[in-house]
Amino acid sequence: MVNSMTAFARAQSDQDGLSLTWEIRSVNHRFLETQFRLPEQVRALEHGLRETLRKHLNRGKVDCTLRLERQAGENTIELNRPLLLQILALVEQLRRDLPEIGSPNAMDLLRWPGIIGNNTSPQDESLVRRVEELFAETLSELTAHRQREGTQLVNLISNRLEEIDKTVKLIKTQTHSISHQLQAKLRTRVEELQAKVEESRFEQEIALLAQRADVAEELDRLSIHVEEARTSLRGPGPHGRRLDFLSQELNREANTIAAKSILAETSKEAVDLKVLIEQIREQVQNIE
Repeated sequence: MVNSMTAFARAQSDQDGLSLTWEIRSVNHRFLETQFRLPEQVRALEHGLRETLRKHLNRGKVDCTLRLERQAGENTIELNRPLLLQILALVEQLRRDLPEIGSPNAMDLLRWPGIIGNNTSPQDESLVRRVEELFAETLSELTAHRQREGTQLVNLISNRLEEIDKTVKLIKTQTHSISHQLQAKLRTRVEELQAKVEESRFEQEIALLAQRADVAEELDRLSIHVEEARTSLRGPGPHGRRLDFLSQELNREANTIAAKSILAETSKEAVDLKVLIEQIREQVQNIE
């Protein structure tokens, strides 16, 4: 299944007077890059949560944020006295070694991480369990969102691939009798100039021009790349890097066709090809 790298999920739960809110955002990225923003009380859970996330996602820049807030009617500021006493003991020890250091500023102490807030700690097993469960629920919602958007991307890319197929067939029709068209144009030009040209020399020039304008090989490779892209979309994945490579190859063939084109109508179709391929490339950037 094709997954998008762009998604958002949010889940909320109540636990012992606390409101827990997880938010996970993901955008496209070459690799998997994760960032967690956690309250100090549950900072120790980050490693385990990160490993859980890596089991479900392969690519994308993922931001995970957890908020712990006291519910209405329970908003009280609490002092973490054990931590405060530890800090004061360390300050006193430091002052014995460096007497010139003054007394600590009260406001600086209050800014110390974990000094004020609630007394909930990662040792609270019920809180830890609920944080992990809620994270799993949010991650599941994010994964479902990525799958839904991935399905839409598959439809968009498949439509563009069908348009490329149609354009390739049209160019094949236009260039099927390229040598006869070149012969007619060159003979008309010779007659306009009233020049005398040996028939053998004339035929050599036609053959050379036809060879330079031949795009059959490029059209065949375009068709092969299009079918390979369809196979990749149907495969188990991951899909993003392979589809990105194929879009580059499609663009290379389209550029060659445009450079070789000597017919106005073929030049126009080559431009349309490049537009379709660029649209595919832009969508592929969001695929995991």
